[in-house]
Amino acid sequence: MQVPLNTEKRKKILVGAIATTALLYTLFCATRFAAAIFGDRLELSSLQRAVRLDPSDADYHHHLGRYYAMVLRDPASAIGQYANAVKLNPHSARYWFDLSSAYQVLGDQDNQARALERAVEADPTTPDVAWEAANLHLVEGQTEKALREFGVVMANNTELTNQAIQFCWRIQPDVDALLDHVVPAKPEALIAFLTLLTTKNEIAGTEKVWAALIRSGQPFELRYALDYFNFLLLHQEVQQAALVWQQSAIRFNLLAYLPSSNNLVVNPEFSLDILNGGLDWHYQKQAGIKLTLDPQEFHAGSRSLLVNFDGPGIRDAGIYQIIPVQPATAYTFSGYYKSGDFEGAGGPHFTIQDFYQQDVLYESDELKDAAYWMSATGEFTTGPQCKAILLEVRRLPAGAPIRGKLWVDDFQIAKK
Repeated sequence: MQVPLNTEKRKKILVGAIATTALLYTLFCATRFAAAIFGDRLELSSLQRAVRLDPSDADYHHHLGRYYAMVLRDPASAIGQYANAVKLNPHSARYWFDLSSAYQVLGDQDNQARALERAVEADPTTPDVAWEAANLHLVEGQTEKALREFGVVMANNTELTNQAIQFCWRIQPDVDALLDHVVPAKPEALIAFLTLLTTKNEIAGTEKVWAALIRSGQPFELRYALDYFNFLLLHQEVQQAALVWQQSAIRFNLLAYLPSSNNLVVNPEFSLDILNGGLDWHYQKQAGIKLTLDPQEFHAGSRSLLVNFDGPGIRDAGIYQIIPVQPATAYTFSGYYKSGDFEGAGGPHFTIQDFYQQDVLYESDELKDAAYWMSATGEFTTGPQCKAILLEVRRLPAGAPIRGKLWVDDFQIAKK
């Protein structure tokens, strides 16, 4: 329907209506702008003015409530503003949390619990929300709810995972229950749990958590497997350590680093990169020793290990391998070496000893005067309690200065 503007009166009415609308809109915008300015000021009068100017904005009520609660220590007044905020916007977990906290200060447990539940309903997966909910439940003694929320934290926030698993263990130190109902099947959470249990020497528990980590099928860093392997060796859990290494080799595509029935020595020809962990060779920097993989000199494969000795007090070559064995069992050993001119008394030897008891099971002749590749061979029998042996290049005796080069390669240890 068209209204003809063919009279002066009708034109004035239209212009007046437009001007009034424009004025009202300008006042609305100015009011909102002024409210925004006052709402950003941390002053009671400014926050109150923001609420008066724009009472439909939930944030202003929330800011004023926080001022009452945190600055004026007036939780009763804070509750009124928080209640207005959640009425205007019931989907903000933060509003509900602050309302719950104010009820907690006043000792109103029923309203506190209701507000807390609404906070979780509003945002059930955000870790910050779950973290605060878990701690409030913990204060109330509601451990099952606290555990549930800590599980949400671990599933969604790696930064809080370590703290969350520590709380869970204090609440319920039961590995099976935590794995079944709380700890998510995520590498970060399971590794945090594994690390916690290793610090408490909960060996049986670590085996369960490691199994869950492997079952998860999700990627994680090799260093965690190596750390757990070392933990197991420290506690003489050699069989479990060997299993962990086998599973890690499959997971990290390291099958070439597994021992075989024909040769228990891993990477015997130094053809693979040295991992410095697990069942591969371990090395550590030592004064007077330099280790090099030499592609020019080798007995088998494509390179050997060159050990440069130059200094006093050298005990060993700084490289060794830990090898699981069976007790009271006979084994054969062979290793190849080539040496340059040595100066000084006390030369290097291949030695094998019980890893835990440190009983020497085999010791070769001095590895000197070998211009060409020569072999050192022998047999040894493990003791009745022997679980693992240590293969290394030792210098006997270790006191006087020594200088010279030694190449080693092509090791083999097998059951006799």
